[in-house]
Amino acid sequence: MSEAISRSTVDLISDCVHCGFCLPACPTYVSWGDEADSPRGRIDLMKGLAEGAITMDARTVEHFDRCLGCMGCMTACPSGVRYDLLIESTKAAIDVQAPRSPLDRLFRTLVFAIFTRPARLRALAPLLNLGAALGLNRFVRGGALLPRIDVRAAAQPPADQTAARGTRRARVGLLPGCVQQVMFPQVNAASVRVLAAEGCDVTVPADAGCCGALSLHSGRSEEAKGFARALIERFEREPLDAILTNVAGCGSTMKGYGELLAGEPAWAGRAQRFSDRVRDINEFLAELGLRSTLHRMESTIAYHDACHLAHAQRIRQQPRDLLRAIPGVTLAEIPNGEQCCGSAGTYNLFQPDSAREIGERKAGNVAATGAHIVASANPGCTLQIQMLLRERGVEVTVLHPVEILDAAIRGGTIA
Repeated sequence: MSEAISRSTVDLISDCVHCGFCLPACPTYVSWGDEADSPRGRIDLMKGLAEGAITMDARTVEHFDRCLGCMGCMTACPSGVRYDLLIESTKAAIDVQAPRSPLDRLFRTLVFAIFTRPARLRALAPLLNLGAALGLNRFVRGGALLPRIDVRAAAQPPADQTAARGTRRARVGLLPGCVQQVMFPQVNAASVRVLAAEGCDVTVPADAGCCGALSLHSGRSEEAKGFARALIERFEREPLDAILTNVAGCGSTMKGYGELLAGEPAWAGRAQRFSDRVRDINEFLAELGLRSTLHRMESTIAYHDACHLAHAQRIRQQPRDLLRAIPGVTLAEIPNGEQCCGSAGTYNLFQPDSAREIGERKAGNVAATGAHIVASANPGCTLQIQMLLRERGVEVTVLHPVEILDAAIRGGTIA
């Protein structure tokens, strides 16, 4: 057996019955029609590695690198194959053993050194804005994705403690996120306002670090575990009913801490207790039930299913229900909405050509709805969709669902 593939992974591989239901659900298979770039084909490659029939050469690694980790295959799979655990363990082995070029390794190191450390990203914000103003971002891989960062807003995070308005219904903690708190600070501000309006005492720890999502999904499992332990320890200090996130990728990772740290006796129980309290903000508000008066908003909104919300967390109906609760709002369903937008965490940085091909399909489907507002519950999706629609000349505002709720509660308007 290959040292790259553990016994537990081999057991998971055997759950796949090769039915093929995953094929049309896989964005890379849709792009190229190559069996090796489908979940079923990648599982066959994992089996070959486990049996020593193939080696982890550059060609094999490329097929795994091309996987977005969108988990669309898990929604489609009738056998319950845990593809999430399979691809995470395989990418972890690749991170250690893959024959990558020094330049590729350097780029990956820089990405994780910056995007998992919000203080560093915040410090770079003025430079990124200058690059965008001079048109230099287009010469940097992934540069076209970056929005203009509101440096002042990014430097003013929500208060550590915000009291509930009216009768308190819950005490919650909100993860500020890494990219979210720097590039989309308005989403955190809206989240706190909505939660307070709905009767929640809100804690936003300024010293909460990265959740480890970007690292875990790219095979940097030990780094992800370190982030997980630190975050668990930080939130254990707070007497909270729930730990909330407004980022789909963060939520799916945090809900999986119990599995991630299951092999560590000192942390397994603590991790599972943490995971049991994690809720996506859409999920939590739907469970809590809205009590605020929602002002009328005459808007047609296209709701985008972020993969790590819809596929990994099975949260689809809750954000739709919250938006439909706003008088005057009409939801437009995006054709082939189950397909990924191509962002997938760091995928559009490491696999830009594939990300663009997949994203172009999404952009075309969003434009076909005719909606001028898109609701997206993940910052990576928002960046990807905004960029591709902007390039098409399509005037669309992309907002987090909680921003739209916030506007409805406050009686404001959205574009």
